[in-house]
Amino acid sequence: MPEIFRTRDVVVIFKGRTTPMAITPAMVTAGWPGGQGVMWFDSPNDQLQVDFSDGERGAGFCLWGSSEDSDVLTAITEHQLAYSGNAVIGSGGWIIMTRIFETLTLASARTVPILYTPGDKLLWSLRGLITNEDEWTVSADPRAPNDYFIGFVSQPPSAITEGYMTAHLTL
Repeated sequence: MPEIFRTRDVVVIFKGRTTPMAITPAMVTAGWPGGQGVMWFDSPNDQLQVDFSDGERGAGFCLWGSSEDSDVLTAITEHQLAYSGNAVIGSGGWIIMTRIFETLTLASARTVPILYTPGDKLLWSLRGLITNEDEWTVSADPRAPNDYFIGFVSQPPSAITEGYMTAHLTL
């Protein structure tokens, strides 16, 4: 079996729905990785718009990052939708391999590694990254506990998977 070319933040195994979506100026300025969780944003321009997730289940995830390795020095460099204030958002049921997830626990002030095991329920972190830690409860967020599960771990990250986690997302 041929090896999967892993230069993307997200490798799609099973595809759900995709939608081009307007993003906030803060996202355009900051940039984002592929796999970034996004939530609905109340746009003053009367359009559907998303912003970085703060743990809300929200709209889905950005399928591609704003400047991934695979897009550097190609004929389409800086021609993705991101540069026009848009991103492609994934929602529905997905099976993905991703290297974009929390690696250190918020409970330890981001000093202790998170261990992922098959079947772990996944949530969005306060930074909009995949995690198995309920960061709302840890941070004493008034919305705690976070019950907005977005999926589960199919295969934890390891050296064999080159640091990618396989996740089944149900957004």
